[in-house]
Amino acid sequence: MTSMTHDGPKITGGVDTHGLTHHAALIDPLGRHLTDREFPATIVGYRDLLDWMRSHGTLTAVGVEGTGAYGAELARVLTAAGVTVVDVDRPDRKTRRMRGKSDPIDAYAAATAVASGRATGVPKSRDGLVEAVRVLRVARRSAVKARTQATNQIRSMLVSAPAVLREQLAGLERAALIRTLARLRSGADLSTPLAATKAALRRLARRHQALDEEITELDSEIGPLVRQAAPELLALFGVGPETAGQLLASAGDNPERMRSEGAFAHLAGVAPIPASSGRTHRHRLNRGGDRAANNALHTIVLVRMRYDERTRAYVARRTKEGLSKKDITRCLKRFVAREVYRVLTSTAPSHITRNDLAPAA
Repeated sequence: MTSMTHDGPKITGGVDTHGLTHHAALIDPLGRHLTDREFPATIVGYRDLLDWMRSHGTLTAVGVEGTGAYGAELARVLTAAGVTVVDVDRPDRKTRRMRGKSDPIDAYAAATAVASGRATGVPKSRDGLVEAVRVLRVARRSAVKARTQATNQIRSMLVSAPAVLREQLAGLERAALIRTLARLRSGADLSTPLAATKAALRRLARRHQALDEEITELDSEIGPLVRQAAPELLALFGVGPETAGQLLASAGDNPERMRSEGAFAHLAGVAPIPASSGRTHRHRLNRGGDRAANNALHTIVLVRMRYDERTRAYVARRTKEGLSKKDITRCLKRFVAREVYRVLTSTAPSHITRNDLAPAA
């Protein structure tokens, strides 16, 4: 075990992460390259990497590439040891064309990005209840996508199916259609198009039913976790377990890493982007950020525009002022992002009045 030294010259670390190995590098306060080394991506390797860094001086911070992927466990280990971890984006294509590409180069670039202040992002901790919600939602999203694919395949196959089968199934709603198809009998001989089509439709329908059961089971598992993690979030008008789960997953277990509600708005892609030039002064829609979080906010706004009297009055007022529906929706999404941020960071306002919708514009 390398001896650990916590005094001495200040150093900054950088790590280029991969599936099997991590390459670490160290620089001094002037940005000079000190040393680099490769470590296995294992628990023992993570501890050896930390000890190796600390043996060279006082470790001020470590920039890690891919804290949401290959570097997730390393970030957890470093954070648990009291090290400041900074999430570093990989170098852009222009930089890579100029400097080349290798593990040491990327590790030194990560350290330099932290020392220069270019990289400041705090990674998600991924060690609590919200991470549990996120991983379960990954399975649910996959099941929903597969169910939609099965539905589309059934519809497509029915278009070209033999007329006798199409007429038998005409006019059935989706639930009744799936139940009927799951009971189809094709017989042992599948050499005719009618028999083969029945067999294929039966398998697709049974797959649809299995996915329905899987999604229902996941909903029963995710719902209590979301209520436990953020009951105040579910109390907001228009917020259900699905949208709340997505907003929690986007914010992470440590939402305090977002410095302001404006930072959360940028994360969710609802912060207006300046698009002014010359005598034209305007803002445009932000198409960046976490699109899943943006979709969750959009769903909440649609529910409020239909059922919330306060929101409907706001829409009517802004429509009279000449705003388009797209602009009104953008304003409302920005307002909802402000509400969600206050709840996620446990700084909920005492009371939101009707007039508080105005700053959303």
